[in-house]
Amino acid sequence: MSRQHHSPWSYYQDYMPAVVAGLISVIVNYGGTFILIFQAAQIAGLSPERTASWVWSISIGVGVTGILLSWRYKQPIITAWSTPAAAFLMTALASVPYAEAIAAYMLSALAFVLLGMTGYFAKLIRWIPMSIASGLLAGILLQFGIAVFANISADPLLVITLFLVYLIAKRLSARYAIVAVLGGGLILLCLQSAIDLSAFHFAFATPVFTAPVFSLHALLSIALPLFLITLTGQYMPGLLLLQNDGYRSNAKAIFTVTGCGSLLMAPFGSHAFNLAAITAAICTGADAHQNPKKRWVAGITAGLFYILVGLFGLSLAALFSAFPKAFMSTLAGLALLGTIAGSLANALQHPRNREAALITFLATAANINLFGIGGAFWGLVFGLVAYAILQLSDRNQTQ
Repeated sequence: MSRQHHSPWSYYQDYMPAVVAGLISVIVNYGGTFILIFQAAQIAGLSPERTASWVWSISIGVGVTGILLSWRYKQPIITAWSTPAAAFLMTALASVPYAEAIAAYMLSALAFVLLGMTGYFAKLIRWIPMSIASGLLAGILLQFGIAVFANISADPLLVITLFLVYLIAKRLSARYAIVAVLGGGLILLCLQSAIDLSAFHFAFATPVFTAPVFSLHALLSIALPLFLITLTGQYMPGLLLLQNDGYRSNAKAIFTVTGCGSLLMAPFGSHAFNLAAITAAICTGADAHQNPKKRWVAGITAGLFYILVGLFGLSLAALFSAFPKAFMSTLAGLALLGTIAGSLANALQHPRNREAALITFLATAANINLFGIGGAFWGLVFGLVAYAILQLSDRNQTQ
């Protein structure tokens, strides 16, 4: 029997969509929500050295944990910083000394370690119906799909070009559609001289240790809200995303590894890193790779790029911030179209669950904010309440 010999180039071609998916998830993260961290650092009055240390600690931590989990479980387990938590810190750090905030970060991380060791949250996730989970995911991602077309008003040439490249590439080779969009977009931006590199320079980051100071005030005003916001806004949709794309993830390991990583990196400024939700969807769907067993490469790629950014601190973060916002959000939206479509199809597939799934989708997309808790949590609450009441009504009618 003859053996087939695969050249390095054939392996590269095979995994290239997953590699590009990992890169795009990193670009979207730094080019989109990372500005919140800079704003929170400014409000806290942090020096440039401590701000760079925050970038270093969270980037290295996210990269290492993502690589470890993706490699160990051969799944695209993408980790990221908590975006809703960064938005929360923009107000919280104004009234809490930085050393006390560091202690609060550590307490929140320790809570995630304990939660992971017990395994209770993983059991809870498995009780959520797939139609409700899919409606939740579609609601979370809807705004990114809408942004593709909303951006036409801001930059019609760029957005329409990216959209046409996406459609043509999807028609010719769906596997390389997002690769083509990224390449075509970069070429167009270069031709337009639309990439602002004025703030970009290479400089290694130096971690700065801050001794924690524990206080009841920081526990109640930062640690507890940080834990709840990260749990409901990041871990919950992130686990449901993996479940929706057919992965039986080890939630205990995810909570424990990211919690321990956050605990170690907190004294250097990292507020929380966790399972990604929105950017993970770029790596877990069919656009990353047609074979689900090969998408884990996207997690390794994302982790390596996060580490690279962390080593250079603010330098590469400034590079990703140099891209126009219309390009970033359009790229993310096009990369998530397949996931949005699949989630909606799964949510509305079964007639009995259709209305509850639709309620979950609409409530999540409305992005309700009550008691400091964001739309993902409340969308799930409304959906589960609707599911329970409507299922009870169906049972009564059949009796």
